[in-house]
Amino acid sequence: MSLDETAVLSLSGVNKFFGGVHAVSEMTFTVEKGGLTGLIGPNGAGKTTIFNLITGVYPVNSGEILFKGQSVLSRKSHEIIHMGIARTFQNLRLFHRSTVLENVMTACQHHHPYGFVESLTHLGRWKKEEKVIRDRSLELLDRVGLADRADQDAGTLPYGHQRRLEIARALALEPELLLLDEPAAGMNPEEVFALNDLISAIHRDFDLTILVIEHHMDLVMEICPHIVCMNFGARIAEGGPEEIQNHPEVLKAYLGEEVVDE
Repeated sequence: MSLDETAVLSLSGVNKFFGGVHAVSEMTFTVEKGGLTGLIGPNGAGKTTIFNLITGVYPVNSGEILFKGQSVLSRKSHEIIHMGIARTFQNLRLFHRSTVLENVMTACQHHHPYGFVESLTHLGRWKKEEKVIRDRSLELLDRVGLADRADQDAGTLPYGHQRRLEIARALALEPELLLLDEPAAGMNPEEVFALNDLISAIHRDFDLTILVIEHHMDLVMEICPHIVCMNFGARIAEGGPEEIQNHPEVLKAYLGEEVVDE
């Protein structure tokens, strides 16, 4: 499969080894502009490793990853953020002792830089930029349903709210591609249902391209029209929800047994 340079994200023949372990094997798929794509698989399938390769956390052993036709290989993580990719993490990366608002403002500063002296003296551009950052951060908190928690320490939020806060932080980076790493992890069914609505609304209202990793199939099947399933580091199926749900290799990966057609 050749690289599709019209896609927002393209992986072709990507391999990653950790010692003698082949963690990602010949991974190839594309995410179209404006798409909401799911990447699913059992625990240990290599899903988060894919995100770490896309965002420069790990180097690729072989293969190619393109973002809007440009290679992300050999780029630092902060350079990839500047290209227009933002992500959340399976293990939350919040500033737990800072307020909810401060967490988002820190991310917003990425697009509103001011000098060190200005930040110390609160002179020059600082006052104007700080108001813009604060207003934008409050808008994002309102968008994810956390405006009433703005002054609360992030570490004291319920777990599901912390997940929403991390999404707000990612949105503050103004990405063109948003990578969501198991956003429903640790949530109860009611929280997952609400998260489905939030992700769908963000995809629509922000005109974002989204790639979401999930271990639980229900979330992805509900909101993603295009799904890639992997197991043991390799792609085993790709298609729409109905096709994926009935694919024998997917059923085998999740149920741990061969599915026999009658």
